[in-house]
Amino acid sequence: MILMTLAAKANPSQIKRLSSIVQAKFLLPLAGFAGIIALWWVIALFRHEMMPTPPEALSKNLDFILHPFYRRGPGDLGLGWLLLASLRRVCIGFLLGAIVAIPVGFLIGLSRHAWLALNPLIQVFKPVSPLVWLPIALAIFNSAEPAAIFVIFITSLWSTIINTAEGVSNVPKDYLEVAEVLEMPRWKQLIKVILPASLPYIFTGLRISLGIAWLVIVAVEMLTGGIGIGFFVWDEWNRLNVSSVFLAVFVIGLTGLILDYALARLQTAMTHRSART
Repeated sequence: MILMTLAAKANPSQIKRLSSIVQAKFLLPLAGFAGIIALWWVIALFRHEMMPTPPEALSKNLDFILHPFYRRGPGDLGLGWLLLASLRRVCIGFLLGAIVAIPVGFLIGLSRHAWLALNPLIQVFKPVSPLVWLPIALAIFNSAEPAAIFVIFITSLWSTIINTAEGVSNVPKDYLEVAEVLEMPRWKQLIKVILPASLPYIFTGLRISLGIAWLVIVAVEMLTGGIGIGFFVWDEWNRLNVSSVFLAVFVIGLTGLILDYALARLQTAMTHRSART
């Protein structure tokens, strides 16, 4: 009733604009999800001995969905606890990576000598799969927990370093010339001029790094075991419980979307520019 009243009061241009917003924000994404679910359903009909249909997967996962934080024993935890364990590892490794990567990116962007010294190292290590670092981390720490955090730390470095350096090196010369005319100290130029101008680049690197880190933690936990969403996937597959694997796919994807959205909102708040989500 309220929507009908608002529609009656709105002019045709407003109705058209509202319709386009609804289509872009809701209808088209829903159509995409409906297409994926339909494809899943068709494949399940041909592989029914292994793959459940969407209604079957939903019914088998109701306990996980309705009780995400249950504790029924040392190794029997709800999906919510497993997700929080993975998020904790990602957040620690990602924050440590950002603490290292942003200053290194500034150094490379400001100093040609630093760029010549560090760029070859970055280009050598950047293509290395993050999982290759896992055996080295296990050898160093002799424990799965710090090893997983170390892998996330390494994963979070490269995109943030490269994008930060790109942002610092692309600060408009006019900004720096004005700062010099005003006799602004170098440290103040960094805080008042270079950092604000570089923030969009820095956040782009952080968002890429966070996305990769969330992707990698699942693979790391599948290899190291313990508590986490990655171990949940591997454990459920070993039990041939494919329904729970589909649930994990949805939870992992939704969590990644929320993490990226939160970082995009922080970018908008700090740069006063709309971030693409």
